[in-house]
Amino acid sequence: MSDFQKYVQRYLDLIPSENWLEELKRSGEKTVEIYSKLSEEQSLFAYAEEKWMLKELLLHLSDTERIFQYRILAFARGDQNELPGFDEELYAKQSFANERKLSSLLEEYQLIRKSSQILLETANSEALKNVGSANGNQISAETIGKLIVGHNIHHLNIIEERYLPKL
Repeated sequence: MSDFQKYVQRYLDLIPSENWLEELKRSGEKTVEIYSKLSEEQSLFAYAEEKWMLKELLLHLSDTERIFQYRILAFARGDQNELPGFDEELYAKQSFANERKLSSLLEEYQLIRKSSQILLETANSEALKNVGSANGNQISAETIGKLIVGHNIHHLNIIEERYLPKL
């Protein structure tokens, strides 16, 4: 198994049921529930030095989901162009998330998640099987959809294990 396959599998293994489209909805709802209970002050919390603040983490989820949406769309439509990777640390540093209101970041996340749900729920099942190349790795549109779910759950686990107990 390649490093990329291991990377993908660690996220896919976090999806608690076979109905990944329902889990997409659930993980979004859970994210909104957690962030809706935070104050502005709490949203600027990081559990350790050099770790993202909660606002940065939320915008990271939105940024990653946007990029994954584009890859899903491109591959589902048969685009065979190599798509670039992205540096999540660079994106976080350039996001200025901590200068924004938590409510704005949360609204953005909810709109992006709704857009993902519509894209994935209405996509042709055969088109979701299409494979493309992103960051030098072959992957199907459907697997990227599942990665949105697993990636979100991964960060929810971190929030629950490392952030919330210290707030």
